[in-house]
Amino acid sequence: MRQVERAVDRPAAPRREKAHVRHEAARVHRGLRGRSARLAARGARAAAGDAGGRISVQRITDHRRVLYRIGSERSRQAGYIEGRNLTIEYRWAEEQYDRLTALATDLAHRPVSVIVAIGTTPAAVAAKAATTTVPTVFVIGGDPIKLGLVASLNRPGGNLTGVSFLNRLIVAKQFEMLHEAAPTVEVSGFLVNPSNPFTDIEIGDAQAAARTLGRKLLVVQAATKNEIDAAFTTLVQQRVSSRLVAGDLFLNNHREQIIALAARHAVPVLYPWREATLAGGLMSYGADIQDAFRLGGVYAGKILSGEKPAELPVEQATKVELVINLKTTKALGLDVPLKLLAFADEVIE
Repeated sequence: MRQVERAVDRPAAPRREKAHVRHEAARVHRGLRGRSARLAARGARAAAGDAGGRISVQRITDHRRVLYRIGSERSRQAGYIEGRNLTIEYRWAEEQYDRLTALATDLAHRPVSVIVAIGTTPAAVAAKAATTTVPTVFVIGGDPIKLGLVASLNRPGGNLTGVSFLNRLIVAKQFEMLHEAAPTVEVSGFLVNPSNPFTDIEIGDAQAAARTLGRKLLVVQAATKNEIDAAFTTLVQQRVSSRLVAGDLFLNNHREQIIALAARHAVPVLYPWREATLAGGLMSYGADIQDAFRLGGVYAGKILSGEKPAELPVEQATKVELVINLKTTKALGLDVPLKLLAFADEVIE
């Protein structure tokens, strides 16, 4: 009998032609991205051993071509053979957070072994509201106790457990890093997605951090590509000389657009994702999300193997990384302090 795993992370979208793997009957609601998806899959396979599974992969967008493929030779070695004891289903939210509730409810009413809500807090909250019985694994950047997902970190209780990383808890440190890279800036901008229901929390954290550093803060919002362009135009008109991008998946998916705008206007921008710095962004400071996804995959595998979420302590992924792109610093004419360079986990030359 196949076990069923379902991924909940972002609202589902219709089937696409080569932009993703075909929909297959699956039961793990998972919002993964590229390499992150593969890492989570790897963790699940290692933890579950030869257990079969049905996996449903759900993302907020499909343009990054999520490759949550488990039919590789490594998967076969781990006991998973797609089409024999593993079925994968992919779903996308099409960058619409308000679709999560319906998607989670639909998945919860199907015969599933585990729901996996990865990468975005609203997905975990939607999964929590959708079912009190189906085991659910989350990988989020917020406090699962404050969000009401679990009763405690050591003994979650109920049907949810998972991994919490630091991205929503380090906004103050991100502003400090940006201040060190551009110390003469008096006004900073904060780009957020108003469609994310937890944006207000991040804005509050950012405002507190800006006050501590003696900086003014201008918050701009963007929920579409055109609004990202408009937000940068507003920041330029207001003479805002540095920017921080919120840890939102829509904004991450459009990081190349943001990087291009930052280069065009010659302004320093700090991102919460390492991928942005690799793509030409100035610097990034945030949780090691790849590691968090891998841990989430391990937890999904444990549940497939029979362990109960109520008895699995919430894992706290505390590893963070600072990545600096020296080529971009030179293009912006910034003299990055040696202290900051020494603190960096990776420097791109």
